[in-house]
Amino acid sequence: MSRQNTSDVLRARTFTRTARLAIATIVSALVCLAPAPAQEFSADLVAIEVEGQPVMTGKVKVASGNVHFETPDLPGIFFLISTHPNAAYLVRPAQRVYMDARQSSRVTQLFVTVDPDDPCPQWQAMTKIAGPSDLRSQRDVEWHCERMGSETIEGRNTVRFQAVSQDGQRRSGWIDPLLRFPLKIAAEGGTIFELKSIVEGLQPMSGFEIPAGFLKFDPQLLIDRIKQSDVWVEEPQQDRQ
Repeated sequence: MSRQNTSDVLRARTFTRTARLAIATIVSALVCLAPAPAQEFSADLVAIEVEGQPVMTGKVKVASGNVHFETPDLPGIFFLISTHPNAAYLVRPAQRVYMDARQSSRVTQLFVTVDPDDPCPQWQAMTKIAGPSDLRSQRDVEWHCERMGSETIEGRNTVRFQAVSQDGQRRSGWIDPLLRFPLKIAAEGGTIFELKSIVEGLQPMSGFEIPAGFLKFDPQLLIDRIKQSDVWVEEPQQDRQ
């Protein structure tokens, strides 16, 4: 091989190594800049009333920003909370139906995947979807979060936020930046909700989907049908004075 050909080969090899190094550097930088995805995990949820003992409230499973929640108060029923898009459902497997989880458990409003730097937008969105009707009707009510410091819960680092709404509601939340999820919530009235026995690991995706063939049940449609039947009796209108 001539000296010219040898030189060309060496230059080509050097260029290839340089290009590979540049690509690796760019990929590494993009990975560092990309937001960390929420980790998949399961945990027990306990509630502590004012001056009371911890009470087992349910089981929480989280994957891809979605939450599967079961509570012993509703055996055979579970909640599905989605953040993409925002939605909350109550699923009844025995009846093969599901429905919007309106005015349901506070868990559907509080324990959702959030931005660890500003959890308020997601809390606000879920309050409008799953909160009491008087709160859902207040479309202009906004939540604002203030960072209160860092604390360790269950051996995990958390950031504490105080959330305040325009109408005076308050709550405190301790957010795990790695899980992107609250580990503890101090709600109004003094009740504290906290995750225990956290186990990180992949969760079966089947637990975060409405099973195929399930029908959506709308209570309002049932009420409208009853109103059109002979069993519905309108309340008499009181005479105006």
